[in-house]
Formats: sequence, structure tokens, C-alpha cells
Amino acid sequence: MPNDNSGSGSGALAAVFGGAILVYLLIMVAIIVFTVIIYWKIFAKAGYSGALGLLMFVPIANLVVLCVLAFGEWPIYRELNQLRQMAAARYGQNPQYPQNPQNPQYPQYPQG
Repeated sequence: MPNDNSGSGSGALAAVFGGAILVYLLIMVAIIVFTVIIYWKIFAKAGYSGALGLLMFVPIANLVVLCVLAFGEWPIYRELNQLRQMAAARYGQNPQYPQNPQNPQYPQYPQG
């Protein structure tokens, strides 16, 4: 008498593997989306376009973009320096030597 259950065991195994692969793919998509959001926020806070964060997924471009982020002058700091120079010119002070003790000199780049 032939065994009719031989096909159902491999079908159940295929369903388990299919489910595991589906869960794995969903987790990987969530990780990729989370990574894109993180890089987007980092580049936006530095003053660059957030879309530059997408270059972190391109093999050689990610190193170049990371070096620009690490060693280049961020646009946000460039704008901060311009605003400080405009404020100093407006109030007639040399920003390196404040004459008014109520207006303390802040560091070139904020810490934190």
C-alpha cells in the first residue's frame, strides 16, 4: 500500500521555509528603510541634501561621501559663520575680541 503522506511532509517544510524567507525579507527591508532615514537625517542636519544619504549604499561613493562628511566644511557651519560675521558687523565688534562682557565669544564650532 503506497504512503499518501509523503508529499504533505515536503509541502509543510516548503511552507516553513517560505515563511522564514518572507520574515527575513521583511526584516531586511525594515533595516534598509531605517538606515536610509538615519543617513538622510545626518546629512540634512549637516546642511547637505538628505538625498546624499542614498549614496551610502553605492560601494565606492559611500567612502567618498563619508570623507566629505568627515573632513569637509559643513554648509550649516558656513552659514553659522556668515551669520556671526553679519552680527559682528552690525554691532561694530571684532568677533575675536568682544568689547562687551555681556556678549561672550562662543567657540568656532559648537560642541555636541
